[in-house]
Amino acid sequence: MSLGWGVVEKWGAGLYGDPCRECGFGWELSPARAVASVQAVPDAYARRLAGATGRERHPDLAWTAAAYVSHVTDNLRTWAERLAGGYLAGDLAVPGYDPDLLSRARHYNDVSLAGALWSLRWAVDAWTQSAEVALARGVVLRHATRGAQRAEDVARNNAHDAHHHLWDIDRTLRARTTCPHRPGM
Repeated sequence: MSLGWGVVEKWGAGLYGDPCRECGFGWELSPARAVASVQAVPDAYARRLAGATGRERHPDLAWTAAAYVSHVTDNLRTWAERLAGGYLAGDLAVPGYDPDLLSRARHYNDVSLAGALWSLRWAVDAWTQSAEVALARGVVLRHATRGAQRAEDVARNNAHDAHHHLWDIDRTLRARTTCPHRPGM
């Protein structure tokens, strides 16, 4: 469905496969399970990153372990805000955003791991509240490039993002390459 915006970009299982070809995430989970999965993210990330500095970086990836936490945090905040706009004001049209531009603007690779994990908890709380209301009200956003995004699609997509980047963090920690401080990243 293009909603008059032209070709709709592939997303979710259509883009990543079911299960995800890389991280193994299964898209068949219910919206309630997707919410529960996201609610478990702060503790799962904290456990995986116990003893890490946050500066670890996989040789094939641009982001450090702490940068992935920051990305997941920002992604959840962004979608919480979009869902809230839908159910609070009927603002259903949402643009895309470039996570790489955001990472540069926020200097993800220089973010403190402790601060990133702290921020993740706040983002998950806000996202959970917003997702639960949006699911109950049947919010359907109109994404600029993905087309219709039902609250349940957003919940699954966000659960996948968090799961996928925990997989990236696991790969990063196994590689144990430390990223030097690089201003401007």
